[in-house]
Amino acid sequence: MGEGSAPGPSEPVGRAPAIRPFLLTAGRVAGGGTGPPLPVETQVVATSSGLSALGSLAFEQHDIVAACRRPQSVAELAARLRLHLNVVRVLAEDLRAAGHLAVHVPDVGTTQDISVLRRVIDGLRAVPDSRDTLRDSG
Repeated sequence: MGEGSAPGPSEPVGRAPAIRPFLLTAGRVAGGGTGPPLPVETQVVATSSGLSALGSLAFEQHDIVAACRRPQSVAELAARLRLHLNVVRVLAEDLRAAGHLAVHVPDVGTTQDISVLRRVIDGLRAVPDSRDTLRDSG
């Protein structure tokens, strides 16, 4: 190959920005469960079976399970993976149903704690918009 024809080993390869969120969830806006969507403060962590299945999971599902080696909120996960929040909610519910993620919904009292809400807001602000720029922190 000629020079400049392939990215170097240190150059990151990013996600294709043209993929619409509804394509990642096959048009679904809720997971396979019958309950309400996962709250943004819900903690998710990979199970041992999820980590064992990493090789068979495709794309975003693989990324979600791999990123959940340590517990984190749905909002933090969306920000870290640069995915739409509702996409992460739907895929996390699918992964929970398959036994690949454990989900821990916090107590109602915890969700009303201002410090928890502030961390969730900060996490959501870290999610880039459709132009791949961070939202105003204002």
